[in-house]
Amino acid sequence: MRIALCFAMVVFVYGAIAQKSVKSFEIKGGQFLVDGKPTQIHSGEMHYARIPKEYWRHRMKMVKAMGLNAIATYVFWNYHNTAPGVWDFKTGNRDLAAYISMAREEGLYVILRPGPYACAEWEFGGYPWWLQKNKDLVVRTNNKAFLDSCRVYINKLAKEVKHLQVSKGGPIIMVQVENEFGSYVSQRKDISKEEHKTYNLAIKDMLVSAGFDGPFFTSDGTWLFEGGSLPNVLPTANGEGNVDNLKNAVNKYHQGVGPYMVAEFYPGWLDHWAEPFVRINHEEIVKQTEVYLKNNIHFNFYMVHGGTNFGFTSGANYNNEHDIQPDITSYDYDAPISEPGWVTPKYLALRDLLKKYVKYAVPEIPERIPVMDLGEIKLTRQVDFFSLKKNMKPVVNMNPLSFEDLGQGHGYVLYSKKFTQPISGKLNVPGLRDYALVYIDGKKIGELNRQENKYTIDVDIPFNSTLDILVENMGRINYGAEIVNNTKGIIAPVSIDEYVVSGGWEMYRFPFDRVPDLSKALASKRQGMPAFYYAEFETQQTGDVFLDMATWGKGIVFVNGHHLGRYWNVGPQQTLYLPGCWLKKGKNEILIFEQQNDIIHEAIKTTKEPVLEVVSPKN
Repeated sequence: MRIALCFAMVVFVYGAIAQKSVKSFEIKGGQFLVDGKPTQIHSGEMHYARIPKEYWRHRMKMVKAMGLNAIATYVFWNYHNTAPGVWDFKTGNRDLAAYISMAREEGLYVILRPGPYACAEWEFGGYPWWLQKNKDLVVRTNNKAFLDSCRVYINKLAKEVKHLQVSKGGPIIMVQVENEFGSYVSQRKDISKEEHKTYNLAIKDMLVSAGFDGPFFTSDGTWLFEGGSLPNVLPTANGEGNVDNLKNAVNKYHQGVGPYMVAEFYPGWLDHWAEPFVRINHEEIVKQTEVYLKNNIHFNFYMVHGGTNFGFTSGANYNNEHDIQPDITSYDYDAPISEPGWVTPKYLALRDLLKKYVKYAVPEIPERIPVMDLGEIKLTRQVDFFSLKKNMKPVVNMNPLSFEDLGQGHGYVLYSKKFTQPISGKLNVPGLRDYALVYIDGKKIGELNRQENKYTIDVDIPFNSTLDILVENMGRINYGAEIVNNTKGIIAPVSIDEYVVSGGWEMYRFPFDRVPDLSKALASKRQGMPAFYYAEFETQQTGDVFLDMATWGKGIVFVNGHHLGRYWNVGPQQTLYLPGCWLKKGKNEILIFEQQNDIIHEAIKTTKEPVLEVVSPKN
């Protein structure tokens, strides 16, 4: 242990000295120059928001030990600006300046990707949900209301991190302008190229005015450089394995010279609920990495370590078959460093390769963070979700209101409607966003699911009965033309057959942005009805844990106030990652909100291994 500690101290001191000695970083003569010397950038992407702050240094050491000399990170606007005028760059994982400073201590350069659009399988691509409340605002366009909001964000960000640029003695060597804008230009042909370019230039000008001095870069597929590139800004490529394609595209938009960089080199891929987990063979990735190394191509692994979409931070995609494809809670990404920070065969193979090519020392791999199996945790209390209605004042409206109109960004809304006359037929909820359970007089009759394009269900509502629709926001779309249509809840009229159900809709808000207060809720064990499960458990030591959710239905979990994210039995993810740094020696508390509750649970199981590749047979 003393040897390991001494080694860590040597690495820390070496890293700090290395970063302090850097006076400049520039693009000149087709190369990246550090203090005037040509330097290859071998980077790995990982996001501060997806890693507990207590584990940031461990993950950085893992990156360094793989043989990389830089990290890249997006900045998520909505992670820091949670409500109009509310900013947080200091608490917990949100302390971005501390993250960047820590990278300097570890001897890593930083590539900053401030957006304002991030994509990244992150909720709404990083935009604050409440931007949509301004009906005059259109995201990602040359729109005054949107650009005004972007300017506020960029200025706030600059105050936090501009002193950490290389020109000021920090580790930030490059700053991205927008993100994958060429893709958006190709998807939004209804907007003129001139308008697109005006918007993109406006974002660059805001970055400069706020105090970012670059060098700046854009990143797109090589075939999309025309829409995404900017004058005097380095174009970099995403997902380009062909060196000739890369060089030809960069030369065309960068005065005939490099440097040549793949800003997103994918060693893994993203994952959706109800779809198979994506794996990419490590031999394929090693082979491509060596092509880059032999040709002096700079690269950034997206992702080198994915981490976790804690809370309600995961985004969503869509395609021709599914109106929405929500991303799973795990952002493991099949990256070289796994979700809990473990070495993988891909990591070891890449480390062996990089050690043959890089000209700097590669440190030893840090020890794995301990993992615990807590066995079964006995659940001590079950609470009826519907009993919470009695102590809440609903919003009443003629028609259902969206989350945004209700002033709520995430979580759940319960839509209730009392019927004074009997009615039966097909309940149509075409404006469902995104998942709902339907009840009549406290009895579940089925589910609606935007992921399956299921918006109708047969109902038979008796005289003097109540229809309840519990709607969940599964994450806003983060990529593609549909990003501009991202309101949640029920956003269109509800009907039964041809009859529009209007008048007297009651809406109960459950944002669950923190642990809900259950002090006035009723204990109950009603199968098929949504419920909260509570337990206390003791630990004498701390370590990472995986909660086994395979027998549960659908819901979210809090441990000691930390929102671990969503689970859903459709898979492929069947466990939830509980970082050991969020456990306490002594008493711990767990709260589960189980939406389906088709099985009454007495305990929750834990395991020492993540389960990310089991898709439900019906899917």
